[in-house]
Amino acid sequence: MAQSIADRRDVDFVLHEQLEVGTLSEHDKFVEFNSKTVDMIVKEARNLALKEILPTREIGDREGVKFDSGKVTVPDEFHRAYDLFKEGEWVAMTEDPDWGGQGMPRTVALAAADYFNGANYAFMMYPGLTHGAGKLVEAFGTDQQKALFLKKMYTGEWTGTMLLTEPEAGSDVGALTTTAVKNDDGTYSITGNKIFISSGEHDMADNIIHPVLARIEGAPEGTKGISLFLVPKFRVNDDGSLAEFNDVVCTGIEEKMGIHGNSTCSLTLGGKGACVGSLLGEENKGMRAMFLMMNEARLLVGMQGFACASASYINAINYARERVQGKNLMSFADKDAPSVPIIQHPDVRRQLLTMKAYVEGMRSLLYYVANCDDQIDITDDEDVKAKYHGIVDVLIPLAKGYVTDRAYDVCNMGMQVYGGYGYIKDYPQEQLVRDCRITMIYEGTNGIQAMDLLGRKLGMNEGRPIMDLMGEIQKVIAQAKENPALAELGKKLEEALNKLGEVAMHMGAMAMSAKALDAFAFAYPFMEVAGDVVMAWMLLWRAVIAARNLDKGAKKKDVAFYEGQVKNAEFFIDAMLPVTRGKMNAILVGSEAVNAISEDSFGGK
Repeated sequence: MAQSIADRRDVDFVLHEQLEVGTLSEHDKFVEFNSKTVDMIVKEARNLALKEILPTREIGDREGVKFDSGKVTVPDEFHRAYDLFKEGEWVAMTEDPDWGGQGMPRTVALAAADYFNGANYAFMMYPGLTHGAGKLVEAFGTDQQKALFLKKMYTGEWTGTMLLTEPEAGSDVGALTTTAVKNDDGTYSITGNKIFISSGEHDMADNIIHPVLARIEGAPEGTKGISLFLVPKFRVNDDGSLAEFNDVVCTGIEEKMGIHGNSTCSLTLGGKGACVGSLLGEENKGMRAMFLMMNEARLLVGMQGFACASASYINAINYARERVQGKNLMSFADKDAPSVPIIQHPDVRRQLLTMKAYVEGMRSLLYYVANCDDQIDITDDEDVKAKYHGIVDVLIPLAKGYVTDRAYDVCNMGMQVYGGYGYIKDYPQEQLVRDCRITMIYEGTNGIQAMDLLGRKLGMNEGRPIMDLMGEIQKVIAQAKENPALAELGKKLEEALNKLGEVAMHMGAMAMSAKALDAFAFAYPFMEVAGDVVMAWMLLWRAVIAARNLDKGAKKKDVAFYEGQVKNAEFFIDAMLPVTRGKMNAILVGSEAVNAISEDSFGGK
């Protein structure tokens, strides 16, 4: 059975019918990206993903990366895929062409990333991290740093990483101990150890550029004293040529549950006293620089988890159509009745529809966040910019935390649909479960995403971003109410939205009170119910468009697709949103048990 990774019809629906991405070409910044050009870009991305990157997924999982005396090698097949990826100028799709980018809208770039990450996101971490590191150079680098590093990173000639985590400083970045001592020439001598560094060492590029968080001698404790430095694997001469090795040594790689094709490294900087870096941005402003890039990084992780779910769903639906087992339940008493494809069994259909609703809703959410960034880019109205910035800030914890949680659920269902075959390596489902799992952990665990939503985003700008988001949801509810077929669904979503507003006010007030610990004990359930309401919004939005097209007399080839959109919304709002309402009631009732229970009462000794 041929593997696929994303439903092209659904990608097109979100781009052209839901977000109307072609209208971006009406603005100077994206004038070259009309609908026809967008389709061509997506087609090329899909071809590269299916033909060249997808075959590396199983190979990367089976062979992994190899460590030998400080050197890391990736599977041979990765090299061809990476060379083609560079040739297509895919590393920096949204960036300035002067620096090696394509200048395309973020919405379109995310559609391409949908295919690339679905094909093999362990491979995609190499160029993905390179782009993120390049963004730091572009945003905070001096003219000299940009001239030396930026184009080579954005074209993929050199790759990049991010060195934050240390053995005793994981989520608590402020506890890091890596030090920087200023030299007479203005550079800094860097000394320290970093762990869990994705793409930290490999053989696909001549140089690896490491943005490193470190503390300058005498700097304040905690995050206020952290600076950001640019530390290349090989030093770079003023003419851009490579100089001597910069004492950045890979001391080992992690043996992981999944993403075996990506090198997760331990790195020692300055073990021989010869690691030199240059300050990137201002002293003691390293965390501020990192937070500027946090939204993009967390959206990427959401895409990674989602891409696993999308691939798992496509595999499951095709398998369910082909796998023949058991009689149709309505013919169970007929001993002569033939066996049928498992897609005819109600429980399998329930699982498939659950997967479909989440996958398509998550795609809309991720693309919508990217489209908000595009809306910021095409307007000069500061109020409009502020509105979309706020909506993005509120949605990022959901785009990372909620999406990766649900993506993992979808991958588990995708394995279940295969039955015992899903658990063995002959089929792709078990790898997708393993690969997806890390997305719930890195780039800020999903518990941290929930804390961010409650502690930072809920009260941001006196609650204006939350109100703006709710206003966007209300627009879709109003449209649904205008269609008799969707009016009841609109009413139910409106009730859930109003209830969410009540819960948000309750949680916000409690988080600012003496019961703050109890509030944060329920931050995660709050993120879940907020995500459910946003998911229902996305699905109802899709249904509004689909119902409108059906009413107008859709083309025969599109009828089933549009009917599926309406059924998605019906299923989620009728069968799943009531559970969300129950969770909201539980949050309002609350429980002090989480913080009242003594440590000894947990047992385990």
